[in-house]
Amino acid sequence: MAKNEVPKGEPFDLEKLQTLFEMMEKHGLTEVNLKHGEEAWKLRRGPQETMSMVPAAPMHYQVPPPAAAAPPAASPEAAPAAESGPVIKSPTVGTFYASPTPEDPPFVTVGSKVSSDTIVCIVEAMKVFNQIPAELNGTIAEMLVKDGEAVEFGQPLFRLNSA
Repeated sequence: MAKNEVPKGEPFDLEKLQTLFEMMEKHGLTEVNLKHGEEAWKLRRGPQETMSMVPAAPMHYQVPPPAAAAPPAASPEAAPAAESGPVIKSPTVGTFYASPTPEDPPFVTVGSKVSSDTIVCIVEAMKVFNQIPAELNGTIAEMLVKDGEAVEFGQPLFRLNSA
């Protein structure tokens, strides 16, 4: 029997196990499956996560439903005219950024004219920075979220003029 070989029925070789964990950490691995003859090792480190990758749905622009957006007691005169335009919604959950870096100017501001391919913001999701195009022609009438704010899927980000 070789020096490092463990006879059947004996405990695991802790030195080999420690070396394997160190290699996993060094190379950023969270799971390793090894098999040699009848011996099989399956090691996992860190929390067990299930990650589902779902493609982002295309953005939809629509007038928000009046009953859900405004309390029933609000009078029509109190609502600004900008609230009647189409909205650009977030295609994913993440963090809203109005500019490419903190030092750069925002992609768009109120009054900016946009076309369907104009990038209006970035939404960071899981360290991936997704550029969000307007996908509609118009003029930005209102920014509905602040820079660095968390946004949900389908949350309105910008309101465009309806004309």
